[in-house]
Amino acid sequence: MTHDTYTGVFPAMTTPFHEDESIDFETLQDHARYLESAGVDGLVPMGTTGESATVSHDEHIEVIEAVVEAVDDVPVIAGSGSNNTREAIELSRRSVEAGADGLLLISPYYNKPEPAGMETHFRRIADEFDVPQIIYNVPSRTGRNIAVETAVNLAEHENIVGYKAASGDMNRITEVIERTREENFSVLSGDDAMTLPIIATGGTGCISVSANIEPERTCAMVGAAVSGDYERARTYHHELGPLFRALFMVSNPIPIKEAMEIRGHYDSGRMRSPLSRMDEADLERLREVLADLDDGQVPEVAEASE
Repeated sequence: MTHDTYTGVFPAMTTPFHEDESIDFETLQDHARYLESAGVDGLVPMGTTGESATVSHDEHIEVIEAVVEAVDDVPVIAGSGSNNTREAIELSRRSVEAGADGLLLISPYYNKPEPAGMETHFRRIADEFDVPQIIYNVPSRTGRNIAVETAVNLAEHENIVGYKAASGDMNRITEVIERTREENFSVLSGDDAMTLPIIATGGTGCISVSANIEPERTCAMVGAAVSGDYERARTYHHELGPLFRALFMVSNPIPIKEAMEIRGHYDSGRMRSPLSRMDEADLERLREVLADLDDGQVPEVAEASE
């Protein structure tokens, strides 16, 4: 079978914690429902923004189950990658059994495989599960780019339907778009500040950090861009620009969790160690950016998927 590709806004969900660092499932589900009602096109729990590196595999699956249970009509794309192919297969299996509609697969980190090993890793997972899968290139975290040739080869696999681009390298991203245009394949921005340029060159949307707190504006920007209304899209891009920059002042997901506390989505922006809270100077800058956005008018949600 050939799976549908992904177009629109897919928030990379945060994972809320209680004071004892246990997962706050009630707040997690409230947040999932809020995002769905705001008009997003899908949800992505247990990626980098969800602090997947500091949860157990059982907790990982419990988060996916909770998000699947909370929403009515949007796909749930579960982060299920690993630097261990067998582990990624097992985590992907459990994610699919938990109800995930698709998988987000980060490239193997730390062990830095060569292109042949990278391609084999993703193919083994894709051969195992007949669900749509997105490969995720974020070399700042993994230490290795997914080679353009590898991405192009993988796009031919019927279960690999997308590429999350977070390399910061537009030449690389554009080449992937150019060389996969004949495939059933989506290129999604993994860097909010680059979402508009990526769509302008043929991308289809974003897996977004900022959409956790600005889903309507993010959907308006992406919807306008996908429909070709670049003047409107640029307006939202520039309006959101200070937020895009503020959310990466320090390591993600620290700023977005602080922002969610400031906005009242969380009672606390606490994270699991070794992540730490923002210092007061950065917090003040973040408050100012959010206050400026609060003074603006929230747009009507654009339907990117149309």
